Amino acid sequence: AAKAQGLQPGPLALSLRGDFVRIGSAYEQHKVRSPDCFDILVPLRLPPHLEPQPRCADGLGPRGAFVCGLRARAGWPRRYRPFAEGFCVELQGRSHLSSGLVLRWFQGHLQRCLGAVRYRLQERCRISLSACPGRPPTLHIVPCSDYVCCHISMAVRLIPAIPLGDTLYLMALPPEGPQAPPAPEALWGLNASRQEQRLLSWLKEQAPASSCHLKCLQILKGLRDLRGQGLEEPFCSQWGRVLSSYVLKTALFSLLLQGPLEAWDERFLLERLEDLVLYLRDCLRKQVLMHFFLGNASLPEAVALPRFLKEATPVNLLAAFDGPTLDLAAFQLINTWIQAPHVIRMYSSPRYLRPALTP
Repeated sequence: AAKAQGLQPGPLALSLRGDFVRIGSAYEQHKVRSPDCFDILVPLRLPPHLEPQPRCADGLGPRGAFVCGLRARAGWPRRYRPFAEGFCVELQGRSHLSSGLVLRWFQGHLQRCLGAVRYRLQERCRISLSACPGRPPTLHIVPCSDYVCCHISMAVRLIPAIPLGDTLYLMALPPEGPQAPPAPEALWGLNASRQEQRLLSWLKEQAPASSCHLKCLQILKGLRDLRGQGLEEPFCSQWGRVLSSYVLKTALFSLLLQGPLEAWDERFLLERLEDLVLYLRDCLRKQVLMHFFLGNASLPEAVALPRFLKEATPVNLLAAFDGPTLDLAAFQLINTWIQAPHVIRMYSSPRYLRPALTP
């Protein structure tokens, strides 16, 4: 519909590749809240003959951040100058693709595309787009009450992504918290969701049919959210960042590969959940939890990693936090585990329920 309305960008601009990639806990079966919210990567296409050249942003941003240079196969002709002016920033004397400029273009382009298709859907649903600075836009879909038997709304976060090949993508770094300013415009984060999904598929094949590893992750994420309801700022925001869903998932992956997968049968749910809590506590005390894919040479052969990941510099996911913060998080984690029944009773009551801060 957007193409029919003449909304397809020109050959020297960004454009939508035309496909999408489902990512996140909703598709990995360990989501704990907002069951009707989903994350989708929307791959973008660079102009012809331009290739992304990602590299670690050493000294320019947090560990694990990347910058994205551009290489033209036949040099950098003058005709690419408008693209560079619209989507790039200067960094160390070279043009680099700007995550901030790409995100702003993506939001505007989606609004225009939405205007082209909204009238076709108005009898079935109401659709709208919301966006905050530095964050991917969210598509809200509300079915018309006379079209379906129940009035169920759905929110889909649309995340623009630069394909790198080998099912790897660059996407804008998220702000550090709900009120935090956007990340620097030259910086990108690496998305390896396809590799995570391959690992989960391999684990599903190798583990018992009644394996409890995803249930352990769900329960721990739920306890984290409930405990966060009773914490005061500024530690409340730090708690959610230290124990982000990605950190919890990384701890689970690391623990799973340390012992026999038969031990994760659902009969041993409580024991494995305690193992996960204690493993995470030890990581917090040691201030080290390494990214599971970047520079990891000890993965199972069945989970083939792209060369880019194998040769990447290993990244400590806890490096951004100081020792006192991690020690306090370790203490609160163990305290939450010991008092889990009390935490569940107290903070799941309507009095304490409020929107959680951690994805």
